[in-house]
Amino acid sequence: MANSFYVYLLASGPCGYLYVGVTNDIVRRVAEHKSGLIPGYTADRGIDQLVWYETHQYIDQAILREKRIKRWLREWKFALVEKDNPRWLDLYGEVRAKAEPGSAAPTGLG
Repeated sequence: MANSFYVYLLASGPCGYLYVGVTNDIVRRVAEHKSGLIPGYTADRGIDQLVWYETHQYIDQAILREKRIKRWLREWKFALVEKDNPRWLDLYGEVRAKAEPGSAAPTGLG
């Protein structure tokens, strides 16, 4: 996962509250959200399900993509999730398993 950056969408549930973020360690960052270590918007609303992510090689690309998605309408964000994850499954277990030693790094969904 070295030199990988991730843009990700968390949700409180299907078509619920959404959060868009960027990180260089998706497993750690989502774990922080799940454990409530990040106070504020996500913790207050129970936003802790990883429903979409994509990988970028460069941080500037990831930040630009995050900023663009943040400006999107909710319906567009829903469509982004549902394109590859129509049941709004929490992808955290899959991402964590891929990041464990002996496993391939996450490749993203999009």
